[in-house]
Amino acid sequence: MSASNNPSPFDIAQRDGARGPLSGVRVLDLSAYIAGPYGCTLLADQGAEVIKVEPPIGDNLRKYPSTLEAESRAFLGVNRSKRGVVLDLKETDQRAVLMRLVREADVLVHNFRPSVPARLGIDFDSLNKINPRLVYCAVTGYGEDGPLKDKAGYDQVLQTMTGMCAMQGKPGGAPEILYGSVVDYYAAALVAAGVSSALFERERSGEGQYVGVSLLRSALTMQSARMIWAEGEPEGVGRDMRSGGVTGIHPTAQGHLYISANTPRFWQALCDKIGLPAMGSDPRYDTVRKRAEHSDELLAKLHAALAARSALDWEALFGEEVPCAAARKVEDMFEHPQVLAEEMITTLQHPLLGSYRGITRPIVFGRTPGPQPFAAPCKGEHTEQVIGMLDEHAAVPHPDQA
Repeated sequence: MSASNNPSPFDIAQRDGARGPLSGVRVLDLSAYIAGPYGCTLLADQGAEVIKVEPPIGDNLRKYPSTLEAESRAFLGVNRSKRGVVLDLKETDQRAVLMRLVREADVLVHNFRPSVPARLGIDFDSLNKINPRLVYCAVTGYGEDGPLKDKAGYDQVLQTMTGMCAMQGKPGGAPEILYGSVVDYYAAALVAAGVSSALFERERSGEGQYVGVSLLRSALTMQSARMIWAEGEPEGVGRDMRSGGVTGIHPTAQGHLYISANTPRFWQALCDKIGLPAMGSDPRYDTVRKRAEHSDELLAKLHAALAARSALDWEALFGEEVPCAAARKVEDMFEHPQVLAEEMITTLQHPLLGSYRGITRPIVFGRTPGPQPFAAPCKGEHTEQVIGMLDEHAAVPHPDQA
């Protein structure tokens, strides 16, 4: 899929391990924060060679609060397996360096507001003339058109705007944020999916194209089960997908336990395990809706029973018969036997931080598992190397010109 079979500045280091589905694909990541950068990381996980291009001040995510002194924890987690370059795109000579990289690239991703790329001369039409095979992905807050298209959009701004926070809050209470940048990470998945689809289509047509991902579309797509309004329905109709009643997080003798017992089989198993088998066969509680209607009386009985053991003990006792999870700290996941069995954690080496553990490739490919990940780059870590290889590459005649 790569734009050229000649050695290029993208090939500044060999990736260790097997080929991935996107090995040979060359990506320029001009984006910042989470959605665009992590979308490019997902491409890198699949073998793509990614060069992260930052302004002189760096990606603002580097400046986020962190107990690590050498680098922001957020930046490390979002930008694995990339090479780092600093270019000031407001400067003509450095913008020319980007254009040389564009000629070699298969993909470019940015998250500038829609009015910015044209001012910098890096809009789709301009770059398409330089490289007609380029897949050009723009991540925006609100999309390409409309009255908000030039407004800055951020994860929690879009959460609040699109009803997610109102739905997350308790009935009658204040709206609540869903922490964890859920909109950004979902948008990142759409970036990786959209770019991959455009690359697949390019194999047929030979042409690149514009790919647009917005946080607004991502936030609403995440709520597709809520975004149904039938003709004749009043405003304020119930759209909450939570089952209510028994399904939820409950206190135990030590710690908290999430229980999901919506099917008849799981409901009966739960009642058996907590010593209340008759409650499982009671016709007053034989559907999710009925259990939600009788939640006060059911929860009193459930909580009294759960008080006999810790959350971890109940989790072990329920086993595969009742879907549940003890509430854990994220640190517990580093040593969780299931996580270790799935080989989801790897150890990476960083020039300033040293050794650290982090997430590795999230998708399993049987025949092309992909190369080993490596640490996120220091700011501008590979600038001289990339520019040097650009100059070297320009000095080598193309086989067709030899």
